[in-house]
Amino acid sequence: MKRVPGEELPDLEVIPLQLSDLPAVVEIEALSFPIPWSLSSFRYELVENPYAGLYGARLEHGPLVAFACVWVIDQELKINNLAVHPRWRGRGIGGRMLESVLEIGARQGCIEATLEVRPSNAPALGMYSRAGFQVVGRRRGYYSDTHEDALVMSCPLPPETRP
Repeated sequence: MKRVPGEELPDLEVIPLQLSDLPAVVEIEALSFPIPWSLSSFRYELVENPYAGLYGARLEHGPLVAFACVWVIDQELKINNLAVHPRWRGRGIGGRMLESVLEIGARQGCIEATLEVRPSNAPALGMYSRAGFQVVGRRRGYYSDTHEDALVMSCPLPPETRP
């Protein structure tokens, strides 16, 4: 279902994820990426990686509909994965998830956010551009499935949101 102009966005709660949320994360990941991360990869990020944060968007009293995996290293928020369940795409949920993780990064002292994205992923490029990201580089042959390049995008985080 695509968003209808004037339609209200569903009530979302963006929360830190728990181990019990990982099966839903793995499902969204598998539906979203050609080479998805495994359950063990997400478990590592959640339990063992001190730089990682996993956040999810849950409908009010409902299922997990989106997630993001980020790293906070020094003053940089690195967005590794951000995905919305296909059933819920086109309703502004990805943008709200992105806005939430940018706010989380700013509260943790980050001054910049970075990510890689496929040049062929027009919906993601549009969302990131609307959020203030700009292309700052290119990684040649970055994606192992197609050898497609990755666009490196960066966005300054507004000082008024930092502690």
